[in-house]
Parts: sequence; C-alpha cells; structure tokens
Amino acid sequence: MAEITAAAVKALRELTNLPLMDCKQALTEAGGDPTKAVEVLKTKFKKVMLKRADNATSEGKIVIESKPDGSEAAMVELQCESAPVAGAESFLSLARQCASQLLNGPGAETPEALLAQPAPEAPGKTLNDLYEDVVNSIREKIVLARVARVKGPVGGYVHHDGKQGVLFQAEGANLTAPVLRDVAMHITALKPVCTLPEQLPADLVNAERDRLRGEAKKTGKPDSIIEKMVEGQLNTFYNEQGVLICQPFAKDDSKRVSQALAEAGLKAVGFTRWVLGR
Repeated sequence: MAEITAAAVKALRELTNLPLMDCKQALTEAGGDPTKAVEVLKTKFKKVMLKRADNATSEGKIVIESKPDGSEAAMVELQCESAPVAGAESFLSLARQCASQLLNGPGAETPEALLAQPAPEAPGKTLNDLYEDVVNSIREKIVLARVARVKGPVGGYVHHDGKQGVLFQAEGANLTAPVLRDVAMHITALKPVCTLPEQLPADLVNAERDRLRGEAKKTGKPDSIIEKMVEGQLNTFYNEQGVLICQPFAKDDSKRVSQALAEAGLKAVGFTRWVLGR
C-alpha cells in the first residue's frame, strides 16, 4: 500500500478545500494517486446529494451583484437546509461567486448553465466544482434555485436577512440614480403585485371605471369633468390593487413612485421580487 504523506494530504486539501480526513481517506482509497483521489471525492459528493435528496432547503441566501455604472445587475438564490450553513463563509462565497459570474460572464438562462461556467475566485475550477466542494465539506443539500440578470437602469436591494431580494428596472439615461435602489427597497416593503396599471386585468379595471363613472354622474357635472374625476379616482384604486407606480413612495409618501422616478428622469419598466423558497 502506498504511503500517504502529510504533504500529499495537504496538497489535496488545498486543491479541493475539503476536510483533511476526507482527503486522507480519498488518497488511501486511490492508492496515493491524487487524480484518482479527486474522483473518489466527487463520488462522495454524489452520495451526499443522493442521501439528502428529499431534504427540504428552507434556508439560504439571495445575493445581488451590480455593475458600478448601473448598466446591469444579477441576482441568485442559493438554498440550503439549515440557518448555520446559510451563514457559513464557504456557502456565502459560493453564492457571491455565482452572482459575480452571472453578472460579468456571458449570462445564463438556468442555474445549471451558470454552474458550468468558471468560478471567478477559483482559477481552473467551474462553479459546479466549487459547489461540489462546498457540499462535500458541509454535508448538507445545497440548491442553486434561481438566477436573473437585468439591464439598467436597475436598482437592487437585498433585505438584511438575505431572504428577500428585488431587482427594479427602469428606463432613462440616469443609470446610477439613488432612487432606483430606493424603489427596490419600496418593493420589498410594500410588495406591489405589478408595475403599471395596464398590467391589471382589463375587466377588473373596466368594472371599477364604470362604477366610478356612475357615481360621478350623480353630481350632474359635465362629461369632460366626470372623466377627469374618474381618472383621478382610479389612481387610488390602482394603489389599492398594488400597482407600483401608483403607490405612495415609501421614502416620501407626499409623492407617488412614478413622481419620484420622474424627478430623476426615469420611468418604471418592471421588477423581479424573490422571497427565499417561494
């Protein structure tokens, strides 16, 4: 049997970032061959995932990375089984590297496509290699659940617990306006259901417009005045239905979200709001 030296174990540990005992056992099984030892460790990763396949991943983190010029932002959701793992540096590093690669790489439509790409902080490794290393080290089910990349103007916000994240997209030339992040925070707090009034069901809006018009006609005012009254009252209805641009702005409720954006030369386009595991 080949002698397993401390130097060989240390080298495998530095290569894989896995526990020393696991590295020593893998080298023993591989007869001292480091290449075969890596394959042994990959097999162990598959066993861990198979064993924990049915476990719930109700913890984790949502991470956002943004380009300094505001031209793009990316968001990922990395799930795990327990809160301590969600706070572990190796887990957080994996989440950050996934978001960084999504933002600065060629992009990815699916988590699987992203994991196949290089790990930004681990030369020679893919994100999937890094993912396997973390699973082997932590011994817990980990899932890269969602990925999203959005062009600017875009504001990003992650709640302090890392379990809610929002990317808010606008149109206009002001790519770095602070209001973009403020609106993302607003969305996290007030949870609008859509961005614009036209995104509400048409029959719902028409029914409310007819109701308001009927009430307004009782005043005996001219039709031109009635229509202005109806449109003004519809803003209140839109707010009640959760239309973002019609909501009072959380940072300054003397104005609506649309007004706060207009002051910065921006118009709302849409948003992506995630809650961990939902």
